[in-house]
Amino acid sequence: MLTIGELASRCGLATHVLRHWEDEGLLTPARVSGRRQYDDAQVARVVMIQRAKAAGLGLPRIRRMLDAPDGAERRTVLVEQDALLDEQIRRAQESKRLISHALSCEAPDFTECSHFHRLLAELGSRTG
Repeated sequence: MLTIGELASRCGLATHVLRHWEDEGLLTPARVSGRRQYDDAQVARVVMIQRAKAAGLGLPRIRRMLDAPDGAERRTVLVEQDALLDEQIRRAQESKRLISHALSCEAPDFTECSHFHRLLAELGSRTG
């Protein structure tokens, strides 16, 4: 069993983060003499939360995934996240096209470049 301070130190987190995750229903530490105690299952859950956050999941989606009744529901959450990441990647690639053109544009001011304006129009028609 670890105290909140020990767990926070082990995982590179501030203790207030663990308290927030508890408030959000992501963690349920045992209480011993009024003090939070984290067992191996809670430690593993903290690591899963950290990895899920690194993959772009927000706390509500993480809670939904961790509290899912079975693997199929957990996969559903990940399928949704995968689609969101694909959309973010698409938008980032579009932004990169604009930036790349602006950096290599031979016009004195890329905002006056006809090719840049065509790219804007093309990408603008895909937003939403």
